[in-house]
Amino acid sequence: MKQDLALMMALANESKGLFESAGIDVHYSGIGKVNAAFKAYEVIQKTGCKTLLNLGTAGSSHFDAHALVEVTQFVQRDMDVSPLGFAVGVTPLDDEYPAGIELVPYFDHLAQGICGTGDSFETGLPKVPCNLVDMEGYAIAKVCKKLGVRLISVKYITDGANDTAHLDWEENLLLGAQKLLSLYQSLKV
Repeated sequence: MKQDLALMMALANESKGLFESAGIDVHYSGIGKVNAAFKAYEVIQKTGCKTLLNLGTAGSSHFDAHALVEVTQFVQRDMDVSPLGFAVGVTPLDDEYPAGIELVPYFDHLAQGICGTGDSFETGLPKVPCNLVDMEGYAIAKVCKKLGVRLISVKYITDGANDTAHLDWEENLLLGAQKLLSLYQSLKV
């Protein structure tokens, strides 16, 4: 599998240099949906990968801190066109993926969750049903779906998506990188 796989993370902070030290090529997108969409497209075009593996961090008031969670669906927690009569989270006039993007699970031993993506650092309850939050995943998923590339996404829960989230995120990055590296190394070759 690894020969047809490309690895993408949002920030070098999320890998803490551990992946590079292990000789693993990581593509970093930067923060947010626009950066993530552009980088996903670029990586798929340059590498010709059949699978894009997105590893990173997320907040959750549902899952325990330090858990690894495989995302089975991405939704947009910041898509709000409700003044025009659309439900929050629904993208108007998007016939393919108006409200969410489903992923086929890969890992049978990980918890599974619905990830709400938005261009904000969430510190409260999202407006759409989800049990973890990030800032890039939905955009990556949409690019992968449109290009016919499988996406596997696993998030390390760094914080409770609350008023101390920014402090917890930074404090838990090294342990997260270690757990994500171990998971990557467990992939079948």
